[in-house]
Amino acid sequence: MQFSITAILFGLVAISSAAITDVEGVYNVARAEIETRQAANGACCIPNKSLKQDACTVNGAAGKCVPGGPAACNGALNCVANNQLTCDNAVKERSGVLCRFKLPNGKIQDGAKQITSLAQAKVN
Repeated sequence: MQFSITAILFGLVAISSAAITDVEGVYNVARAEIETRQAANGACCIPNKSLKQDACTVNGAAGKCVPGGPAACNGALNCVANNQLTCDNAVKERSGVLCRFKLPNGKIQDGAKQITSLAQAKVN
């Protein structure tokens, strides 16, 4: 039985691309760790565990973990209710779309910075 070099290369490429498939926009994390992560419940997301755009619950309302918000979280992401977020569905971030906390003065909170447009947000 003979296999051409091309057939062998295609087989190796198929196996390697299946092995490194993107898991919901989160890189270098085992699927089991993502599936068993605890969802945040409260004004602050779980330090060193929650990722940007993870689902969370704040004051009984559905929300997302975002950098910056109404609570002082000492460097952890804030859990902000969906009705207080401004989002850009065209920009992907982690496992969702780009969202940030909208301040009462109309500006957008991006970590420690206040910005005027989501185009200025630090995306990762």
